[in-house]
Formats: sequence, structure tokens, C-alpha cells
Amino acid sequence: MSDTTVTIATYNVNGIKARLPRLLEWLDETRPDVACLQEIKTQDEGFPADAIAEIGYQAIWHGQKGFNGVAILARGEAPVEVQRGLDGEPEDEHSRYLEADVFGIRVACIYLPNGNPQPGPKFDYKLRWMERLTRRMAAISAAEIPAVVTGDYNVVPTNQDIWDPRALADDALMQPQSREAYRRMLNAGWTDAIATHNPRGGVWTFWDYQAGAWPRNHGFRIDHALLSPELADRLIASGVDKIYRGREKASDHTPVWVRVAR
Repeated sequence: MSDTTVTIATYNVNGIKARLPRLLEWLDETRPDVACLQEIKTQDEGFPADAIAEIGYQAIWHGQKGFNGVAILARGEAPVEVQRGLDGEPEDEHSRYLEADVFGIRVACIYLPNGNPQPGPKFDYKLRWMERLTRRMAAISAAEIPAVVTGDYNVVPTNQDIWDPRALADDALMQPQSREAYRRMLNAGWTDAIATHNPRGGVWTFWDYQAGAWPRNHGFRIDHALLSPELADRLIASGVDKIYRGREKASDHTPVWVRVAR
């Protein structure tokens, strides 16, 4: 970590066992201070903590067999867990939320439900989950904590965030209800870091494995980093590590990062 900045990244790895070489490669090449992972797709006991520790990262994780799963990694400091899972639905056993304190910043790693097919129970669950997340973000805001809520939101915020809005017009990622729930987070005072530095859009974080999406650059932006007012004031830079989508056996997502003043 720099004496003056902290870099916080998010990466939907789409299976940590299958992508472990790519994950370690990215961590070694870019050295973020904090890395939030989604879709680790492993039970807690299967998480490769030793391999990650060998390159200098300590980790906490919230796993689930074959699906979902989130983790927070930090270089040079152990993340201190604050909360796992969101309040509001005790029967919800999906591993989609993990929150920790690290380097004086509250870091929440999320894997928001996809919601397809819509309409239907999965879309209803997505919207309820977003409501629960919004309540948690309000509690963090009320404490005036420098915070970032980052991960795979499974929401394309605007038509500027996809190569062709018609391509996903009926998808849960672009429905008015999904977008309105995302806007409510911004209206509550949270800052979309990538949108702040790319006001004209045109920045993608996901390219499907199907239909030649990657070589044709048919992507969209669903991986976001939302900063609380206390942290947004310290925002220096943000970006997308696009090249990692082109690596062999890559995830269909690519890393997103923000750099803030210490």
C-alpha cells in the first residue's frame, strides 16, 4: 500500500478453483490493497486461502457449494469482519454479502441476484435483496463511515452502459425497477466511481462467453463501486482492467478498481 493511497478492487472470478491461476496472476500484476471477489462457488473449507496467503493477502470469505460466494482480501492487513449476509429475510441462505473494516475503510462485497427470468420469483427476490442492501447502506451512511460497497450488482444503470440497449431490453439487468433501485442508492448520497470518471459511458465490465461477445466488444457494465460521501471526497482514480478478460480461461467479468487517498 502506498503511504498516500489505497486501491480497492472488485472481481467476479466465476469460480475460484477454475480461475485460481488467473486470480493469482491479476493480484501479482496489479497488487490492489483490497480485493473483493464474487462467485467464488466453493464451500468455506474449499477456499484457497493458503495460495492467496503465499502472495501476501489475508482473506475472509462467505462460501456456498457450487453457487454464489464472496470474499474480501487485503494485502498487509487482515480484514476485520463486520457482517455477513443482509438482514430482512432469515430464510435467505445465499452467500452474497460480506462486510469488513480494513485500512480504516468499511468495505462491503456484494453479489446481487441476477433476477432472470423476469417477471417471476427470481426477479422479485432481486428487488427485495436490493431493498435490503439499501437499508444496510443507509445504516452505514448514518454512521458517517468512509465506505465502499462494491461487486457485481447485476444492474446496467443506463443505456450508456451497454453496447446496444436493445440486446437486453427484456433482461432483469435492465428493467426499470432494477435501475430505479440502483438510482435510489445514488440519490441517497453514494457515488458511482466509474460513472464519475466516465460520464459518457462506454465502459464495460462483462462480456458473455456466447455469440462472440468479447472479440466484438459486445459488453456492458454491471460491476460497480459505490462510495459513501466520506470516501467519495477522497476519490483519486477509478478504472477497469479490461485486458484480463482476454486471458486464457478468463472469467466473463474483468476487475474494476478505485483509488482513494488515505
